[in-house]
Amino acid sequence: MTATDTAGAADREAVPELRGDYTADAAATAAFLASVEDRVDTEGGTDRPPTHDPLRVAARLARRRFVERHADRLHTELTDGRRAFPRLDDLAAAAAREVPGLAPTKEQLEAERQRPQREKVGREIDHGILFWGLLRSPLAGRHLMEAMRRPTPRALAALSGFRATGRADLTTVTVERRGGIGEVTVNNAAFLNAEDDLLVGALETAVDLVLLDDSIRVGVMRGAPMTHPRYTGRRVFSAGINLTRLYQGQISLIDFFLTRELGYIHKIQRGLSVPDDGRDWWPEPVEKPWIAAVDTFAIGGGAQICLVFDRVIATDEAYFTLPALREGIIPGAANLRLPRVAGGRLSRQAIYADRRIDAASPEGRLLCDETVPHTGMASAIEAAADGLAAPAVINNRRVLHAHEEPEEELRCYLARYAVEQSRRLHSPDLVENLERTWISRSR
Repeated sequence: MTATDTAGAADREAVPELRGDYTADAAATAAFLASVEDRVDTEGGTDRPPTHDPLRVAARLARRRFVERHADRLHTELTDGRRAFPRLDDLAAAAAREVPGLAPTKEQLEAERQRPQREKVGREIDHGILFWGLLRSPLAGRHLMEAMRRPTPRALAALSGFRATGRADLTTVTVERRGGIGEVTVNNAAFLNAEDDLLVGALETAVDLVLLDDSIRVGVMRGAPMTHPRYTGRRVFSAGINLTRLYQGQISLIDFFLTRELGYIHKIQRGLSVPDDGRDWWPEPVEKPWIAAVDTFAIGGGAQICLVFDRVIATDEAYFTLPALREGIIPGAANLRLPRVAGGRLSRQAIYADRRIDAASPEGRLLCDETVPHTGMASAIEAAADGLAAPAVINNRRVLHAHEEPEEELRCYLARYAVEQSRRLHSPDLVENLERTWISRSR
């Protein structure tokens, strides 16, 4: 055993044993985490790899033990007895105040945000542990998921203007009401509609507006015509995650990976949660059927989100890929959803080997409902929207989703996803993968 191994074993042995009393265990955990932070600063731990630093490993063990044992009580304290419905970022900030050291402070996160991905110290792994603990708890996890399905403040502020004009410009996303259709157009042209923290926020606002406008019956998501030299004038659905921003350290576990799954994607799938105010014997979410219009390609996250749409229409030339493994990350909830629609073998080929699936191929028909020439996309959308506007569609999709993917199944998946994705973000191979497969090529 090396000296480092010996020191690491001693650090892990120093992690406090929890006795089951929330107040005492919180105090002991906070004291231990404070001592670790002092030692990291003294011993220059900020320069050590985040996944191998023995001190940080011991601190993460302490965090895991605490949330594993006290998730429900912690969540009760953070949400005023579950009367409040904070979003993920506010919940994490409250956890940092409730048990100092359990989650990064705002100042620590801001300092981390300034570092490229290679130089980060791994603060977001601590977020991964926190949300693993909260989501794996049925009581806390269900409340957290409901909170994330509430309309965003940004959407509520824009709603009256959208209702009056039928249009909202969210910079990288526009929303337009055309008859009973709410069309969400993604226009992050500089990155071929690749998603980053800002685009995820804009997409959630757009989805909220479509769901909140009573005159809209069906939502549609489509990419705008691009200005990229290779795709000038052609629409692109999505190029997946913005790898440039990831390399620069500008992709967040909370604001991107977790908010994406628990926010706009879950809202497309299950609608907006509605407070039970006692006025109705059966409170129902505000939900609508959704159509994905896939022009050219749906790469990575674009392919992932197609799995929750009620109908996917693709052009004859379109294709789907899931290159997350090559990039070094987990492809959202595709590992949960893709085997159900495409089978285990094709799913492994797509996830492990980045297999390209052409929309017009027999395998492609497992991922989309129809293919059309690009000139026929508009009329195909109109026809699909007419069919999905039938009143009984909503009741059928509720029953279908409840049994096809129970919310409890998604909750358990996302608990594990939170901690595993946080670890992937700070694995040494991730930046190496980015530099080998993307950054050098883009330069």
